[in-house]
Amino acid sequence: MHTTDAGGPDTPSDPGHRVVFLHGLFGRGKNFNRIAKDLAPDYRSLLVDLPNHGESEWTDAVDYRQMADSVAATLRAGVAAEGPVAVVGHSLGGKVAMVLALRHPDVVSRLIVVDIAPTQAGGGEGEFAHLLDSLAAVDLTTISRRSEADEALREPIPWDTTRLFLLQNLRGGSEGYSWEPNLELLRSSLDAIGGFPDAGDATFEGPVLWVAGGRSDYVRDEYAPRMRALFPRTHKVTIREAGHWVHSQAPEKFAEVLRGFLEHT
Repeated sequence: MHTTDAGGPDTPSDPGHRVVFLHGLFGRGKNFNRIAKDLAPDYRSLLVDLPNHGESEWTDAVDYRQMADSVAATLRAGVAAEGPVAVVGHSLGGKVAMVLALRHPDVVSRLIVVDIAPTQAGGGEGEFAHLLDSLAAVDLTTISRRSEADEALREPIPWDTTRLFLLQNLRGGSEGYSWEPNLELLRSSLDAIGGFPDAGDATFEGPVLWVAGGRSDYVRDEYAPRMRALFPRTHKVTIREAGHWVHSQAPEKFAEVLRGFLEHT
């Protein structure tokens, strides 16, 4: 599993001042670079590329338990070797973070779940299917520069910010361009991505910050009982000006809320 240590030489080594970031679908660890810089030098940040994304390896299936176990092993061998750390997860990464806390509470001191709930995704599967199909439809053998891929996606994905976010996953090399995410697997696994595994009797007793985007419907009032059954110490905050991608649409407010939680729990 590929990780990027965003801490500097003056970053504290105390495990209580270490924060791990897990990105959402189509993302990569470096999506949280801005937030990591806002937390430095008080907090050392580890940016994780989840399986089938970024520079991490592809797998044969999308399974939240397997992803959580892989993250746990990575953390135990690194930033959590000396004690539990704070874990931030957005969307798909938020579900991985919740499963991680439920299955491996010894590595998680505090949990921050961003615009997702431990239930069905909330109606975004159709949107994600469209985006995945649009990326897969680009004939990369005809692409000689990034701007050509941007132009090929302009009609199916007319929203500039979304298209530019997705184009971060395009990598060029000696053999041409390729997509870093495992598009075929992700497309065939949208039902699994939208679901949430049975947690049995497990609960996480540590403090949990549940961050919702005010212009998103991924966190609904009816999800609160399930969230609090699994995470009894949940505190919910809504950032009204943000949609689903809270950390990129309202970075200053998100960093402020995150820092406040880290400093007072």
